[in-house]
Amino acid sequence: MAAARRMVVIGGDAAGMSAASRARRLKSRSELEILAFERGQFTSYSACGIPYWVGGVVDGPDELVARTPETHQGRGIDVRTHTEVVEIDLAGQRVLARDVDPHGKGDEHWHGFDDLVIATGARPRRPDMPGIDAPGVHGVQTLEHGRALLETLESTRVERAVVIGAGYIGVEMAEALIQRGCQVTVLERGEQPMSTLDPDMGRLVRDAMSGLGIDTVTGAEVTEVVTGEDGRVRAVATKVSEYPADLVILGLGVAPETTLAKEAGLPVGPYGGLLTDLAMRVRGYDNIWAGGDCVEVLDLVSGRTRHIPLGTHANKHGQVIGANVGGDYATFPGVVGTAVSKVCDLEIARTGLLEAEAAAVGLKFEAVTIESTSRAGYYPDSRPMTVKMLAEQRTGRLLGTQIVGREGAGKRVDIAAVALTAGMTVEQMTALDLGYAPPFSPVWDPVLVAARKAAGAVKTSPSGA
Repeated sequence: MAAARRMVVIGGDAAGMSAASRARRLKSRSELEILAFERGQFTSYSACGIPYWVGGVVDGPDELVARTPETHQGRGIDVRTHTEVVEIDLAGQRVLARDVDPHGKGDEHWHGFDDLVIATGARPRRPDMPGIDAPGVHGVQTLEHGRALLETLESTRVERAVVIGAGYIGVEMAEALIQRGCQVTVLERGEQPMSTLDPDMGRLVRDAMSGLGIDTVTGAEVTEVVTGEDGRVRAVATKVSEYPADLVILGLGVAPETTLAKEAGLPVGPYGGLLTDLAMRVRGYDNIWAGGDCVEVLDLVSGRTRHIPLGTHANKHGQVIGANVGGDYATFPGVVGTAVSKVCDLEIARTGLLEAEAAAVGLKFEAVTIESTSRAGYYPDSRPMTVKMLAEQRTGRLLGTQIVGREGAGKRVDIAAVALTAGMTVEQMTALDLGYAPPFSPVWDPVLVAARKAAGAVKTSPSGA
């Protein structure tokens, strides 16, 4: 009997364990041995849920874990937690794994592979500045980070919190801290919060955050985390001011964790993420695969690669990898850049390109903005929303949509995401047969109102005439 092939997975979260699980469903233990390494304690968990755990909306961390290491073991996947891969030997088809258990011996062992799956995720951006490693300064990337943050909140009197960065994690953590009764200041280097929106839409987010009691300071370049005599954080300094703080949250985004891959000579793109083909094979290698937050993916709108760290993509990448390793066939065609978030009752969504992104790839476009409501105007609890839409000049192809509003606003972005994936024009969108009843929508859905206005702008623009 031929020896079983060995699939080695680096990373025990969404992409890695989805790949392992899919491959296991297709291949028996006698056909495929699966060995997965995870440097932390948890596997298959939702990092996106950490702000809601911190804010007390959900229990954790158990509620955020989809499958424990023991569950994977029971399904025939050999998961080694507290074990970090420190070297990839491509020529020898092996990886060097080190025991990082606090109570372990730090032993190292080589493990051979037939197929290697790199799912090393992303690392939080942590600026090099005085005080950045002081007690009371927290990143929010793993369940271990969430647990450490909660321990600080429960063991220390935290009245004033400063969040550095006003992206998705920053605004979500601001909400969590408001819910815990803290005074919250958000420091953002850019013109407006949420750089994933155009500045005019980001301004709506800033106004809403101020209304929720969150002090949002833009144009704030942080220079130092100031510490007291006890070594703990006591303030955050910018070039022009100082903001008292008992707790600091780093919400500066993430970068692909590709240190191992780059050391092994694997190809990375302009954002530092691994480059793969449609089957999620690392370019130039037949048996090396990569998925999740450590890769760059094709943007179907711009035609270029982007780094978009989202669990939705990571799980799909894993399914594709597992199918291909298991002898089936699957591909991941790309993304349109859809994301949704909230801060208290404000919903924030985008898909496709921003104005600056469209201009950067040479696209000429028309941009329109409309105001509408979540329900028929006469129906109780109808809430306002703003929709911005970009359409390509001459062709009218939809390029992007942004939505800021209250209940019922955020998930409307999915209409535009489907239209982008299908390559629809804004004129075609106006004829979409969407569900209507007064409790759910005006007779013209806000997204279609924006599409109709964008179609008109394209027709009357100099390039569209």
